[in-house]
Amino acid sequence: MVLETKQHYQVLDGLRGVAAITVVIFHFMEIAIPNPAESFITHAYLAVDFFFCLSGFVIAYAYDNRIQIIGIKSFLKLRLIRLHPLVVIGTIWGMIAFMVDPFSDLFTKYQPLFWPMLITSLLMIPYAVVPERYFNIFHLNPPSWSLFWEYVGSIVYALILVRVGKKVLWTLAIVGAIALFIEAHHATNLGVGWSGDNFWGGGVRAFFPFVAGILVYRSGFVFRSKFGFLLPSLLLMIAFLIPFSTTYNWFVEPLVVILYFPLLLALGAGAVPGHRTEKVCTFFGEISYPLYMIHYPFIWIFFSYVQRYKPSLQEMSIITVAGTLLLIFLSYLVLVFIDKPIRQYLKRKIVLR
Repeated sequence: MVLETKQHYQVLDGLRGVAAITVVIFHFMEIAIPNPAESFITHAYLAVDFFFCLSGFVIAYAYDNRIQIIGIKSFLKLRLIRLHPLVVIGTIWGMIAFMVDPFSDLFTKYQPLFWPMLITSLLMIPYAVVPERYFNIFHLNPPSWSLFWEYVGSIVYALILVRVGKKVLWTLAIVGAIALFIEAHHATNLGVGWSGDNFWGGGVRAFFPFVAGILVYRSGFVFRSKFGFLLPSLLLMIAFLIPFSTTYNWFVEPLVVILYFPLLLALGAGAVPGHRTEKVCTFFGEISYPLYMIHYPFIWIFFSYVQRYKPSLQEMSIITVAGTLLLIFLSYLVLVFIDKPIRQYLKRKIVLR
């Protein structure tokens, strides 16, 4: 979920794809195995914090020396063009899935609120109205919660962060790190931001990693190496596979975000993929955002199916594997035939004229 730049950090592109795929598996698994202590991938929600860190790094790389030339207005237009087509696509697909879900009658119950739900989702206005679905602030497409904070981060970057020095950034990072610990202790973990009950936790989650990503870039904190793509991918997965602990989550998760993710970002930025994995990194990077933004309506249908038919764990495991693969393929189709053409058209009509 980053801006297009004059040059790609290919390993970071690949890591973004790994994180997006992991999020999809996690969302299937939290329905198949509701008890997080029993899930093997229970900390994959931290992938969102890694996305925020990546965004800070890549936006600073792409625009620190460019925004004064193109102006804030053009920067925000470019950001909107990069992010919002898939917000709209994901919302439309979420609307269709909500209406035709064969295993749920929720649409009938909430039909009077349908237009407010649709409009607020399209305009990125939080609107938590479905308690049966845990008061998601964007019920039609729940992952939009993090895009809301991506937009906030972009605006704050353009108005403030692009102008401040490293001392101010370090101060902000320290404040953000403290806030992460406070939020994690209050909520018992960092899996917050997506619900009306924990909305402001999303801002806390976005604050530190976004600033940290900018700091990594401006400090030149990059580990040049020949590790390639595989090792950083395995190191990223370690963060998602940490065992769930109601006792230690509030302490361990902020440490992962504050210390581990910036180090991993520095490692990924300095790594060069091998000849065999270069195309994998490119593919993963390209499908990461479409995959993140279109997968959840399928998860809602899977949730409805599980609620109605109570399938076996084996059946749900098969659905998880097949569903993830199909969603990756669908994401590629959405990228090639919808998202890219729309973005290219908007750039020609809005930015380049």
